Amino acid sequence: MRAGMLTIEELVRQVETRKLDTVLVAMTDMQGRLQGKRCSARYFVEEVLAEATEACNYLLAVDVEMTTVDGYEMSSWDTGYGDFVLRPDLATLRSVPWWPGTALVLCDVEQVDPHATTGGRPVAASPRQVLRAQLDRLAEHGLHAYVGTELEFLVFDDTYEQAFRSGYRDLTPANQYNVDYSMLGTARVEPLLRRIRNDMSGAGMYVESAKGECNPGQHEIAFRYDEALVTCDNHSIYKTGAKEIAAQEGRSITFMAKYNEREGNSCHIHLSLRNDAGEPVFAGDEADGGSTLMRHFLAGQLDCLRELTYLLAPNINSYKRFQPGSFAPTALAWGRDNRTCALRVVGHGPSLRLENRIPGGDVNPYLAVAATIAAGLHGIEHRLPLEPEFRGNAYRSQRPRVPHTLREAAQLFGESKVAKAAFGEEVVRHYRNAAQVELDAYDAAVTDWERIRGFERL
Repeated sequence: MRAGMLTIEELVRQVETRKLDTVLVAMTDMQGRLQGKRCSARYFVEEVLAEATEACNYLLAVDVEMTTVDGYEMSSWDTGYGDFVLRPDLATLRSVPWWPGTALVLCDVEQVDPHATTGGRPVAASPRQVLRAQLDRLAEHGLHAYVGTELEFLVFDDTYEQAFRSGYRDLTPANQYNVDYSMLGTARVEPLLRRIRNDMSGAGMYVESAKGECNPGQHEIAFRYDEALVTCDNHSIYKTGAKEIAAQEGRSITFMAKYNEREGNSCHIHLSLRNDAGEPVFAGDEADGGSTLMRHFLAGQLDCLRELTYLLAPNINSYKRFQPGSFAPTALAWGRDNRTCALRVVGHGPSLRLENRIPGGDVNPYLAVAATIAAGLHGIEHRLPLEPEFRGNAYRSQRPRVPHTLREAAQLFGESKVAKAAFGEEVVRHYRNAAQVELDAYDAAVTDWERIRGFERL
């Protein structure tokens, strides 16, 4: 077992010796955030392990501001805003080094069933369940997904409280210039980066490296790939933990897709498949797109990505990132080691893999990986042929484009036959409503841009 991960026996022993006093019991919401409770360790051992715990089912039916909104079937004023069951997945139990005496466990979300003796029905729209469903479909083909996510973020010298009071304006980036790959630039922020790396290692993650990026104060910490569900779990824990550590260090970080007019925060998703024997199945003629199975998988991406983009880019702000020459894609094309394409094929032999460059740092990893698998399965099941690789500058190509706005992506998703077949109509309706909630909020907002242009001059 990886350092930082805990067995129940180890947890109980640490509770008995008073080394551990708190267990964070968390689920992942639609925005990819951890939500849940801080339980006393004794209560967790004596009650939660045997009986699970509950949380209000509005956690999968609110916007980013935790506002109750209309349009959800699972949770509303009409249904009384009842509870979900949070069922701990003990494979995720781990230490949390950035909080003393603390462990964490992630939960699957179930419907409350007073007549059930072994648990309720899984909540289909729970992001973790959405991914599990696609992994189950993949397993029916004798295939298993391995994933790595590359999250970029911006570091500011301001605290979160200072940033809030300033309206998130005029913040001071931790670097004053482009520090992409700069050893000097990362050294300026190394105390924070080192603490995040070490604490994530202590929470059971395999840290590979940290590097500077292009936007002032922008950095990336990379983690080793793992089974798809493990990677998405680690992604959500890391994102929350990194913010908490930054706050403890008197700084703030943001993963938002586009903070300013410079380069946005990406979250490139690397994915490969193995068979039941654990053997890589993408290896093949690399210039031709890999094995036959990989070519079908890639072809499925190209065929489906426009209608599944919403699951990769879920916010208004996500679409500000897709700008020509920004290293964020605009063209739906695939290329061998070509960063101008939405789909980049990288690696050699057994490491040959797909890199999906559409997601930004604001992505919900479970939904994005589920979308990538669903598109790939569409290509495999329909044996779709793969077009030749794109060579050159895809920004200037005539290839189909990534949707320009959340409104366009949401409409495509809501109408998608592929999405309904893969995820079920209940899930599609749920997330189509989530998109509409964001659009309605944005349409009603008066922005700084409008005030600057219109206060005096109109």
